[in-house]
Amino acid sequence: MIDKTCFPLHGIVTVLNTPFTLENRVDLSALTENVRKALAAGVAGFLVPALAAEVTQLSEKEKISMVSAVCEEVNGSVPIFAATGPVALEKAKSLISSYLTVGCRQILFQIPFENEHQFITHFNELAALDIETIMLQDWSTSGYGLRDELILELFEQVPQFRCLKVETIPAGVKYSRLLELTKGRLQLSGGWAVTQLIEGLERGVHAFMPTGMHWAYTEIYSSWVSGDFEKANSLFRRILPVLAFSNQHLDISIHFFKRLLYRQGIYSTDRVRELGVTFDAIHQKIADRLIEEVIALEEEIQFQRNNR
Repeated sequence: MIDKTCFPLHGIVTVLNTPFTLENRVDLSALTENVRKALAAGVAGFLVPALAAEVTQLSEKEKISMVSAVCEEVNGSVPIFAATGPVALEKAKSLISSYLTVGCRQILFQIPFENEHQFITHFNELAALDIETIMLQDWSTSGYGLRDELILELFEQVPQFRCLKVETIPAGVKYSRLLELTKGRLQLSGGWAVTQLIEGLERGVHAFMPTGMHWAYTEIYSSWVSGDFEKANSLFRRILPVLAFSNQHLDISIHFFKRLLYRQGIYSTDRVRELGVTFDAIHQKIADRLIEEVIALEEEIQFQRNNR
């Protein structure tokens, strides 16, 4: 058994949406402004560029430029995990090598799954690169995702594999099983199952990876860990309408949170790139009502923190 302690990543890890200019170019200045706002709110780290970043619509050059810009802005103050997107093995190797070159030492593996033999081979070839910390994405929209035994095998054999992003439906029981099986040594983050935030906290999940709403999420997390469960639950109930709306589909989530960041003055546009799900006039009307509530809530949280 490899002697590992839990990777020190606790709290809210912001998954950064990709801002685009009116000319459809990646807006790096808006991206770094989002990073600054998130750090001010107290986030524990960043993930870039992930599925919520429209990663399949980004060129290799754009991905590298985003990771580089975030690393420069963060300057080592919190961990940054760079993601390749669900690409073929050789493409993933090339991207990871570039991420390492610009100074990002933590990598999220998003491995297309064909069968377990292929998955293990792909994982081990990427792990052979000079990576400091590996986070594995356990993604499934229709089931329990990777088998516990497969995760444990890789965890016990690969020293750099220290973090798992669980995005399965449902996620709760899997959180508890893996924490027990690894004796808490495997760092667990909740991703798409952010609607289970309070349940995840109850189960001892270390970190959560949502997009946007930096102040609301960090306040819920800090309230919970400080023992103010009533406040954490109350705040969570206030954002539930947003989660119910945005979690209909990943594309709806991307549209919503970009619209929020635009309305907050962080992004210069709410432009997206060729998403499959239409965000129609009714969606926009509902989103705008919810955005007003989010802005009011986060202003309230900031005021309270400034006056403690």
